[in-house]
Amino acid sequence: MSDRTELPVEETTDVRTGPEVAPSLLSVLPLLGEWHGEGQAAGAGVDHRFGQWVRFAHDGRDFLSYESRTWRLTDDGAIVGPDTRESGFLRPRGNDDVELLVTSPDGLLELYAGRARTTTSWELTTDVLARTPDGPDVVRAVRLYGIVDGALLYAIDRAGSDQELSPTMSARLERIR
Repeated sequence: MSDRTELPVEETTDVRTGPEVAPSLLSVLPLLGEWHGEGQAAGAGVDHRFGQWVRFAHDGRDFLSYESRTWRLTDDGAIVGPDTRESGFLRPRGNDDVELLVTSPDGLLELYAGRARTTTSWELTTDVLARTPDGPDVVRAVRLYGIVDGALLYAIDRAGSDQELSPTMSARLERIR
């Protein structure tokens, strides 16, 4: 018995298989795929290394689904356990405009709006933030994504109600699919 559920509508991380890519996705197409690598998290006394898997996929419509899982690493690279997890959607909005909707089990929902800086880099700033009563104190965030020498690099900066925008996470991820 397979542990994978087969759905009647295909989703893919590859432009060569599955549904045809919507023309509106061309501005974010370099992100399509599965990525794996390591990064650094910072803030509130929790600086640590992490491993990460990210997936941007499409089902033929005009958005990419987004999923990210991280796991904590010791300084020597041993896996400690699960860390941050996110899911959402990246939506091109015409010209070079993009929106990113991200949710996390920490009780934070972030809606970003931004633009492509080049054909392989994007800068997004929060337009709306919502959090549960026990969610993290975040009032503003900025995300930068870029493809450099075939790798996905990103940085996330966040600000709390009593602090300036500061680095939170950054990573270098290699394409695995």
